[in-house]
Amino acid sequence: QRKEQDREWPTEFCRSLADAGWLGALTPEEFGGSGLGLTEGCLIVEAIARYGGINASTAVHTSIFGLHPVTRYGSDEQKRRVLPRIAKGEFAAFGLTEADSGFDSTRIATRAVRQGNKWVLNGSKVFCSRVRESTMLLIAARTTPIEEVARRTDGISLFIAELDWSTGQIDAHEMLKMGRNAVPTYQFFMENWELPPDALVGEEGKGFYHLLDALNPERIAVAAQCVGLGLACVEKAAAYSKERIVFGRPIGQNQGLQFPLADSYCKLQSARLLMYHAAQMFDTGKPCGAEANMVKYLAAEAGFEAADRAVQTHGGYGYVSDFDVERFFRELRLMKIAPVSQEMVLNYIAQHALDMPRSY
Repeated sequence: QRKEQDREWPTEFCRSLADAGWLGALTPEEFGGSGLGLTEGCLIVEAIARYGGINASTAVHTSIFGLHPVTRYGSDEQKRRVLPRIAKGEFAAFGLTEADSGFDSTRIATRAVRQGNKWVLNGSKVFCSRVRESTMLLIAARTTPIEEVARRTDGISLFIAELDWSTGQIDAHEMLKMGRNAVPTYQFFMENWELPPDALVGEEGKGFYHLLDALNPERIAVAAQCVGLGLACVEKAAAYSKERIVFGRPIGQNQGLQFPLADSYCKLQSARLLMYHAAQMFDTGKPCGAEANMVKYLAAEAGFEAADRAVQTHGGYGYVSDFDVERFFRELRLMKIAPVSQEMVLNYIAQHALDMPRSY
């Protein structure tokens, strides 16, 4: 709560997780991690969100899950250079979204041009979380203009870059937000940013497809955080309802308060089951696109509804920071937008699960 109010990065929390080995839980053992799967990763972030909120879970989310493209497609040299540092507590940010492209990632305008023995990047990103707190950035840029490719998903490349602010080639301005203020979000700017040739991750022009491999685990992991914090909201509201006496009886004795909380508990537990089912599918190599999208949708809806009901149960105190639920309300509202909106999830389900015409 204090970190949120002070807009202060949770250094001590992140350091303690790194020292205990949690940040390297999914990193392969040969690169300093524990080599666990997505299922175990979801157990970790569900617990973090349940007891620390989305501020806590998203502070370390990218360290635990976000470098999947490097793990999957990076060179041996890149893995040796990057992954052990993440496992030991260095942070990496991710740059994809741009002001004019939004969810249409194929329309990103950031360009990476090969000049001699280096790559030169120009452009900007928005909603680039933790970039000032990170030492590395996984960034997507167009290496071939969209007008020159056969498919709009071609021509995008991924780079893993060291962040050296002293060069004057990069800058970042913080974007003030409704919530999750312990984890800063930035606009990130590049002007003739020079990267070495070995910064390229995977195959040139195939970065969009490399990212697709990371979308399903990201959505499942986001669902885990929504479930964890949603359950915390229900637990706090139920506990408060037993202690708060109005008209000579606990307010939790009233079915008008019991039913909404019981309903939220049912929805969250159902989403939790689907979340671990989807994680297991991913870990065993089964297609899980529909399951990953459905559980992100269901968990975000159930989590935010639980937060809203927790605020309502607390009455006026639910609007007061001391009782936490107003912060959880603001944090869980974000999860209906990021990393993909509920509407885009429904587009996916309609097209890929119901075989309906593409709507966008």
